[in-house]
Amino acid sequence: MNGLFLLAQVADATEKVEPQPQSLLETIQNFAEEFTDPEKLAALAGNVLAAVAIYLIGKIVVRILTGLLEKVMVRAKVDATLSSFLSNIAHYVLLTFVILMALESLGVDTTSLAAIMGAAGLAIGFALQSSLSNFASGVMIILFKPFRVGNFIEAAGVSGTVEEISIFSTLMKTGDNKQIIVPNGSIYGGNITNYSAKPTRRIDMVVGCGYGDDLRAVKAFLTILVETDERILKDPAPVVAVSALADNSVNFVVRPWVNSADYWAVLWDLNERVKLGFDERGFNIPYPQRDVHIHQAAS
Repeated sequence: MNGLFLLAQVADATEKVEPQPQSLLETIQNFAEEFTDPEKLAALAGNVLAAVAIYLIGKIVVRILTGLLEKVMVRAKVDATLSSFLSNIAHYVLLTFVILMALESLGVDTTSLAAIMGAAGLAIGFALQSSLSNFASGVMIILFKPFRVGNFIEAAGVSGTVEEISIFSTLMKTGDNKQIIVPNGSIYGGNITNYSAKPTRRIDMVVGCGYGDDLRAVKAFLTILVETDERILKDPAPVVAVSALADNSVNFVVRPWVNSADYWAVLWDLNERVKLGFDERGFNIPYPQRDVHIHQAAS
């Protein structure tokens, strides 16, 4: 009985303490009373003025810091594309901190807001993983410069002239005037062959003659051919030598050095002049052949 009596008293006390829900009219009246209270209005006005001051001063400081960062990158000769991109990132990151400080001065709980922003950033990072990889590769390409605009390169299974290097991709033009956009992650993650990196290149030709041809005469002709072309450099000296006694031919290597801009023109011209010279001198250009012997069975 005593236990039941105590439970009844606790229930009565709970009913007395439990607040009654306010009506919409009462809520509006309470809200209006807070704004008509001079002390609360003064405190609110002070907080608003402090938030505005923090934002305006912070914005000026952000602009100054961003300008200093740009000057440092210009002195360090950082690429203009990368410099502009990093400056914009720094600007918005610093401005975010300024906005959080202004909100905190208004009494907003920025801890939970920062946690939400961090979680959202992490989710976005996972969703844009491939894009972030292309971004990181673009930064590495711009910083270390394995190739420049105007270079002819081979990368990611594509050959062409580089027309534009951006943060996420590289724009290339092929020899038949096709435009190809290659993600930077694909380029930097594999081998890069830059045919324009050096001012000179070596032409590697293999010329075969028949076993019945005069070896010395063939070598003399090939030597004169490379020595009389003004586009072929004297230093390093061109090489003409017997490289192999193959199954069907005696093979010569012809290796002249030329300026990179003259590479294809000289190569095509030499091929033509070798064929015409062989025809004029009666030299043979062997081709793979096979002798077939047929034996008839005795009847």
